[in-house]
This record gives sequence, structure tokens and C-alpha cells, in this order.
Amino acid sequence: GFRPGKVPLKMIAQQYGPRVRSDVISDTVQTTFNDAIREQNLRVAGYPRIEPKQAATTDQFEFSAVFEVYPEVKLGDLSSVKITRPVAQVTAADVDNTLEILRKQQIRYETVSRPAERGDRAIVDFTGRIDGVEFPGGKAHDFAITLGEGRMLPEFDLALTGMSAGESKTFSLTFPSDYHGKDVAGKIAEFDLLMKSISVGRLPSVDEAFAKQYGIASGSVDELRAEIAENLSLELKRKVETVLKNQVLRALREHAQLVVPKSLVELEAANLLDRARAELKRRGDDAADANLTAETFRPQAEERVAIGLILNEIVRVHNLQAKPEQVRSLVAEGAQSYEQPDAVIRWHYEKPERLNEFEFAAVERNVIDWTLSRAQVTDQATSFSAMMDPVSA
Repeated sequence: GFRPGKVPLKMIAQQYGPRVRSDVISDTVQTTFNDAIREQNLRVAGYPRIEPKQAATTDQFEFSAVFEVYPEVKLGDLSSVKITRPVAQVTAADVDNTLEILRKQQIRYETVSRPAERGDRAIVDFTGRIDGVEFPGGKAHDFAITLGEGRMLPEFDLALTGMSAGESKTFSLTFPSDYHGKDVAGKIAEFDLLMKSISVGRLPSVDEAFAKQYGIASGSVDELRAEIAENLSLELKRKVETVLKNQVLRALREHAQLVVPKSLVELEAANLLDRARAELKRRGDDAADANLTAETFRPQAEERVAIGLILNEIVRVHNLQAKPEQVRSLVAEGAQSYEQPDAVIRWHYEKPERLNEFEFAAVERNVIDWTLSRAQVTDQATSFSAMMDPVSA
């Protein structure tokens, strides 16, 4: 053996020389490449492809680099862009509706000894057959249904209405031709029903005890209503911002000219694919995963990359970076939904990376405000309910 710390240099060179030399070349290439693009004032998009031009010698290494650069973004005149800004207020009726939802969350059921009526909760067993054969989704045990809520087909509700606990019945229904279950759409099914129990819901009163259940220590119903109104106003504000954001991004995309780098699209498509696979794995849906490829997400990836490039250019040219006070305001706003907002704010500021999403949100708001100041904005009166559920409103 060798004396400790006295391994011959020749052996070190034989064993580690190629790896050390490779590391040195890699570092040199990176430094040289960075110097070259800085000198040419280029912005590299994606990863460069490095190709040696000849075998490396001890003191010389020539290479070529193939890469895409960030494109020039030409933004057209935004003065003709038309944006509709929803204007709504939270009303006492909106607070009442929310209180009613909270009451329903606290509903208590009491068993009754009478035939089932509309509004009752029924616990039933049922088995459905088409041409004498059971079909997927047509069988359930201890199934809870509130009569008249529209969860089941009207014929099903009608068959249960008037039945008493312990009673059995067989009835037929025809599935609508546009029924979501295509295997049974338009077909006649026969169901065996067993009514197991009937109960009626009792809603709690909105009183001191009710208010305390929702975090109002004093039990004041007025305080509860004020807190609900504040939360609804914040929810409405976020919804309006989302509506404006979608219109602004669409307008910017339509009025911008740029060539989207393929390398960035490929990276984004791969990223979207990874996210989708992770979500499917979380849900246990392995079958759907097999049909996913990066190509599936290419259109979405191209759109996302294009929007990102446009936003970056607007921010860079017009100095719309996030300001510290904007970030703090957004952090504080998000913390209000927690029991200890001050602790949540401190947690976010413990590590800079925890502020990333708030910094991005601040930049987005800056770009939206910048665009709105140049576009034709028309206020449109609406309601809280219409904003939250435009389909039902």
C-alpha cells in the first residue's frame, strides 16, 4: 500500500483525469457560452445544444451552440380593445342566502312515521334492470335521497313519494335520450324499491349558539352577518379580477405578434403532462394516464408560453415589476381566511420562495391595470349571484 496521503500523482491522473478534464471542459464551455450571448445581447430560450467542432486538446476546445432566442414581441394598438368590467355589490339578500347555506350544513334529521313527502329524506335500496339484466350504476344500498331536490329522475321521486318505511315497490321508467349515461339513454328500466326509513330535516335557528359555531365569540348575529358580507365582498373582488384578467389576456394575445420558440413549447408541454399524470395518479386513474402524451398538451402549452412571453415583455418594457407593498398587501389579503392571519403572514416571509405566487399575482395585476388604462372599458351592472353562478342566474 501507500503511505497515508501519499498516493502517486500518476495514479490520480489515470483514475480521475478524464472526469476532471470533462468537468473543466463543461465549466469552460458554460462560461464561454454565457460570455458570448452576453456580448451579443441575446436572450436564450430553452436549453442550447452544444456540438464539438473538433477533438479537444489540452489548451483548446472549439464548439458550436445551437439554440433559440426569445422572440421579438410586437404589441399592437390597444385603444380599440373593448373590455367589459362587471360591477356588483354584496347585498343583505346575498348574506341571507349564505346564512341559509350555513343552516343547511347544520341540518338535523328526525325519523317520521308517515308516508314520504316532498322535501323528506328517504333511505332506500334499489335495483334496476334493463331487459331483465342489471346494469352498472343501477343498484344501491342505503341510498339517501331528498325528494324533490332534482338529484334523481322525476319518475324516481314520484315512485318514492307516498311510500312508507318497510314498503317495497316495482316501477318502470324511460331514461331520456340525452341522458348522461349513454349505455342506458333512451331505454326502459324496471326498478325494485325498498323504502327503509323516512326523515324530515330540522334547520337550526340563526341565534347566539349558531353564531358561536362559526367563530363569533360574542355570539352576535350582527357580527356574523358582517363577517359573511366581508368574505363575500372579497370573493366577489377575486371573481371580477378573474373576469377582467381573462379578457385582458385574450386581447393581448390577439394584438401581439411573435414567433413562439418550439423549445419552450416542448418544455411547457412536458411540464403539463407531468402535472396531469401526477393528478391522475393521485386519483388512482391509471387507465387515463396511458392515453396522455406531450402532444396532447401542445396547443395549451403554446398558448401559455405565448401569454408568458407577452406579459414578460410588457413588464420589462414598462417597468411593471411587483413592488414590496403590493406583495405584502396580497399576502395579508390571502391570510384573512385563516384563524391566525399574522402567523400566516410571518410564515410566508420566512422563505423568499413562499412569496413567488404573490409576486406573480402582483405583476399580473400591474399588467391588467396597464392594459385597462389603454383599452375601452365599459362597466356592466350585475349581481353577486350572477357573478358566482352565471349559468343559474
